[in-house]
Amino acid sequence: MRHRKHHGSLGLVSGHRRALLSNLAAALIEHGRIETTHAKAKAVRPYIEKLISLGKDGSLHARRRALAKLRHRDVVDRLFVQVAPVFAERNGGYTRIIKTGFRAGDAAPKAVIEFVDTIDDGEMNEE
Repeated sequence: MRHRKHHGSLGLVSGHRRALLSNLAAALIEHGRIETTHAKAKAVRPYIEKLISLGKDGSLHARRRALAKLRHRDVVDRLFVQVAPVFAERNGGYTRIIKTGFRAGDAAPKAVIEFVDTIDDGEMNEE
């Protein structure tokens, strides 16, 4: 039986989906918030939360596991040095998803995914 086996495939083959989630997570770590479709935001949330948990661990093994997922050394460095220490006292729930309406071309529901705490860096606090 295939009961409860389906997960959010986003209509993509597995390699493309892995690359998409990796790129979305890297963009979120780099910019602090990204606007995407609601389905992609819901798919990237557990992915990024597991990466932040690796960043909180801080070991060499955790850094290598994060590098295998993200494939960008500067993004992994930012995750371990700037992002993870902000969430040191928090036990999960590092991101929030805010619905922002619908895309003009195909009426796909859009959303903003962002970190719940602000990261102290000049690039992220451009408000």
